[in-house]
Amino acid sequence: MPRYKKVNGQRIQLTDEEETARDAEEKAFSDGYSAKKMAQIRRKRNSLLADTDWWASSDISGTFTDARKKYRTDLRDLPSTISDPTATVTWPTKPD
Repeated sequence: MPRYKKVNGQRIQLTDEEETARDAEEKAFSDGYSAKKMAQIRRKRNSLLADTDWWASSDISGTFTDARKKYRTDLRDLPSTISDPTATVTWPTKPD
């Protein structure tokens, strides 16, 4: 589908060179958006891991259950399971 621009108030179709440049701009934006979304996912994941660091403390016995280990493992593995960071992320459920 052709794209247009306005020049002196008139609608003019983009040239082939302008179409190519626009495609490159849109791809760069899209690629950058995915990288930013992935960074947001990692920040949230890191925060969730930090909130549960105390579970692994050797000073507290009995708090590091198998469910808690699995939760932390699932959080650590999460980025490698995401193929499209712009899609909805399914976060692991935090155990009691």
